[in-house]
Amino acid sequence: MIPQRSKSAGERGFAPGLDVRFRADRELDFEFGPGVFGPKPEYRSLDSIRQGLRNPNCTGPSPVYAIAMDVGRMEDREEMQKRMLLFGVVLYASGRLGDGPVRSQGHQHAAAPHCGWSTPELFEIWEGRAIIYGQEKAGDDPGRCVAVEAGPGERVVMPPGWSHFVANADVHSHLIFGAWCDRQYAFEYAQMRAHHGLAWYPLMSDTGEISWEPNPAYSPSELRRKKARDYPELGLPPAGSIYELLRRSPKSIEWVSNPEQFRGLWPHFEP
Repeated sequence: MIPQRSKSAGERGFAPGLDVRFRADRELDFEFGPGVFGPKPEYRSLDSIRQGLRNPNCTGPSPVYAIAMDVGRMEDREEMQKRMLLFGVVLYASGRLGDGPVRSQGHQHAAAPHCGWSTPELFEIWEGRAIIYGQEKAGDDPGRCVAVEAGPGERVVMPPGWSHFVANADVHSHLIFGAWCDRQYAFEYAQMRAHHGLAWYPLMSDTGEISWEPNPAYSPSELRRKKARDYPELGLPPAGSIYELLRRSPKSIEWVSNPEQFRGLWPHFEP
């Protein structure tokens, strides 16, 4: 068989400002174009995420997704390191995990040593349709619970300290997205695993519709379903790729690694 040519994110639709190419001849694989650095993708198997699912014995695609952390243009590497920023690229499989969508298991960000904060994250969808779920607290009382639907070119900000996961909301399509994270990122899973997942489970019908079921391991809560929005309160421009902001407007993303500058905003912030 002759391998099919890989396609960049721009050729597939939304142009992220970064030459990342997705292999058409392999299910979950991508490569980096000239002048772009990045590691080999890591693959998350279904077995590795079962503890966060409503039905941990479900069947579905495995690997569930591929992820590469610390991706960028060669000439930007020093600036990213100086600002303690890290860019990640993620590719989800299509299909379902049992009666739910293809998704991650859910986590909370550990406090980054350089700033002492459980840092926020800025997501940008490149292809497909995502639901990014977040809950304010990790303990028995989840606090505010929000599920944000986003499509190509739309962004979602997950604030400091919130537990969250990303789901592929289109059963027939891959989901591809990029995200700005703190360079000293680390994940905490203990509370999520103690509760057998986060406070709300997404379900996917045979026709691909998404509904939600509360996790009885948590105190009762209300789920707010929302569309992606702009974030003028963070100084985030409403248009253009989030990677390009590193050059065009670096101050508009520096809160990712320095959330202290919006200390007064975060307690009332919602994605």
